[in-house]
Formats: sequence, structure tokens, C-alpha cells
Amino acid sequence: MKNIKVENMFNPNNGRDIPNQFRIYTGNGVLFQSYKTIIAKKQNGKVYLDSNAWDYSKTTSKWRNIFLNTDTKTTKQRIASGEYILTDLNS
Repeated sequence: MKNIKVENMFNPNNGRDIPNQFRIYTGNGVLFQSYKTIIAKKQNGKVYLDSNAWDYSKTTSKWRNIFLNTDTKTTKQRIASGEYILTDLNS
């Protein structure tokens, strides 16, 4: 637990932290959490998306795209190709 770090997502347009949107750094990778739900995880060069929440809302998608450095269209293509893995990140 001592290797965990949590920080708010940062809005480069206005220089402010974004409430309720978090990056969580662990010894096993980095997570994107929106409010109380884990949306995405980057671990060992792979990307995992929560199968129930990865595309929950426009706001979630906006910050997920920033976390993944991509857009929703590309995310859908990467899911279809198997590059991004859908799984349950919240159980």
C-alpha cells in the first residue's frame, strides 16, 4: 500500500485539477477512476477497460480519452481488435 499515489486528472486548458477524476498509480500499473468507478487500467503494456463503465457518459469518455491519449472511435477499434481488453475492474 505504500507505493500507491492518487492524483486528480489535470485540465491543461485552464491549469486546474478536475474533481472526481483520478489517476491512481500502483506498483502494478496506473488506473483511471471516475468518481467511485475504475474505468481503465494500464498494466504491463496492456490496456484494460471496465466492460460496464468504459463508455458510461460524455464526461467519463472525455477523461478516459485523455488518460489513454486517444479518442472514442479509436478506443472502439482497439476493443474490436483485441488490443484493449474489456473486463470487470470493479468487483
